[in-house]
Amino acid sequence: MKYKIRMGNLDYGVIGNCRTAALVSKKGSIDWLCFPSFDSPSVFAKILDEKSGGYFAIEVNEQYQIKQEYIKGTNIICTSYSLEGEGAFELIDFIPRYRASATDYYMPPEVYRYIRYLSGKPKFKVDYAPVMNYAKEEAVFQKFPDFIKTASCENLKDNMYLYSSLDFDNILEGKEMTLEKDEFLLLSYHQKLIDIDIERIYLEYQRTKVYWLNWNNRSRKFRQYNDAVSRSLLILKLMSFQESGAVIAALTTSIPETIGEGRNWDYRFCWIRDASMSIETLLKMGHRSAAKRFMGFIKGILKSKSDSFQIMYGIDGSRNLKEKELPHLTGYADSKPVRVGNAAYNQRQNDSLGYLMDVIYNYYLHFPGTLDEMEEMWEIVKNVVKAVSAEWRKKDQSIWEFRNIEKHFVFSKVMCWVALDRAVTIASFLGKADYEQKWHAEAECIREDVMTHGWNEEIQSFTQTYDSFDVDSSLLLMEQYGFIEASDERYVKTVKRVKQELFYKGLMYRYKNSDDFGRPSSAFTICTFWLVRALYVIGEKEEALGIFDQLLSYANHLKLFSEDLDFETKRQLGNFPQAYSHLALINAVLLFADEKSSSKFIRP
Repeated sequence: MKYKIRMGNLDYGVIGNCRTAALVSKKGSIDWLCFPSFDSPSVFAKILDEKSGGYFAIEVNEQYQIKQEYIKGTNIICTSYSLEGEGAFELIDFIPRYRASATDYYMPPEVYRYIRYLSGKPKFKVDYAPVMNYAKEEAVFQKFPDFIKTASCENLKDNMYLYSSLDFDNILEGKEMTLEKDEFLLLSYHQKLIDIDIERIYLEYQRTKVYWLNWNNRSRKFRQYNDAVSRSLLILKLMSFQESGAVIAALTTSIPETIGEGRNWDYRFCWIRDASMSIETLLKMGHRSAAKRFMGFIKGILKSKSDSFQIMYGIDGSRNLKEKELPHLTGYADSKPVRVGNAAYNQRQNDSLGYLMDVIYNYYLHFPGTLDEMEEMWEIVKNVVKAVSAEWRKKDQSIWEFRNIEKHFVFSKVMCWVALDRAVTIASFLGKADYEQKWHAEAECIREDVMTHGWNEEIQSFTQTYDSFDVDSSLLLMEQYGFIEASDERYVKTVKRVKQELFYKGLMYRYKNSDDFGRPSSAFTICTFWLVRALYVIGEKEEALGIFDQLLSYANHLKLFSEDLDFETKRQLGNFPQAYSHLALINAVLLFADEKSSSKFIRP
């Protein structure tokens, strides 16, 4: 019989353990996995080259019915296969994570594929086709009594180990097998020091399931939209890097914002902006430990007073994220180039420190720590203020990371104000009146500058940049960060102008004016969530809820969102899953729930 897996929309689920993650297709194929960490070279990269990228599939006859879902409240995926008259089984995919002690976690770089027998005599094949180092190096296989050792043909030290209860020859030759009992596949970056059998697989499965259920149970609960919020929270947690506290923007690289265009970027890094927003959201939802670890990451990348700020870092705190292209890969849906690294790390984006200071403010508010920790954080506060005070008057490349454009972006100025405004509050909290007064005066200078140069009287709206007539979606956030009241006529008019200019077929452009690559042609998912919030706070609540409900329907079959959506087809585009999109979803639901009536949510 003929087996074939086709690539379509981003119909993937994600499994992970805060160290690495894998994308599992709707059919049960692992099409993306980086070993041993999020930002390591891939060993499966079918998402970036369908023919040559490499994958790890469980294949069945096309007559089988295949269904997929997350085990509720976890980051474990269950894909079920059934064919009347032949049989049925489930494929349970997970990457283990659970507490090993009061302070440590068991979170090895390995993927478990637990094949659970259900009925009859179902038939399947294992298609194990890794290609090492971003599909540049063919894999070679060596059979041992307990495992199949897989290594790069160019570097035998680059290897991994496949354990299985199935016949090794049947796996390597892709032979059809009949399932009669529970079986397993375990792909490990390291050689195991314990015996691996089905009992061990079941134990790791149960331990990992209990971990995620417990973590999810500590989250704030809602009567409405709780399933969507729960999934979004679990994804945000999965994307935090345990070892350093960094939070990555997305799990993939080079999924195009528009098919066939060149807006293809590597998002497996820690943007201060994205990470700060994620951490603030996790804090609101009751997860303090992730925020505390992120503060540790910040302290780690700013070890001395002379350390400069970057907009983004490697997940280990590295500063040089040199970008390069991989021309041997055809790209997702033939969209080139494929890139690793990200040259945006050396851009000037003046908004980024505003988000960071907002999180530091929450640090002092929620868990200020010991005296020495507070003093260490205070030094960071002062250094951030110095940086903002020195930079806010300069042009920058904005939240949208224009590569060859520098202007006076209004929202960048607003976030500079946020940095100083939160610093003023921190200084007041610590009893530092002299700093408080000086920083307040500088914050007022920024506010006056924005009100004078950022407002366009002719179009009755704030604009994307000083002295322009263009708007962009980031202006919707001016109220959320406290720069302006929702009732202020200037904000109300800005929201309506932005919607008039950028809302199209139920989705939002981030902006319409041309950038380095021309005019954007896809919707930036988070911007539609921003519009929902903005409409809601200015009183257009029915319209806001209608847009929100429609937007939720564009999630994939497992309630996951990427970075972008196609205006016409609503196909998901851009890197996946996107932390930005999921945190914005959560914040929208928080807004609905927190409005006066507390009956809309239940605290656990």
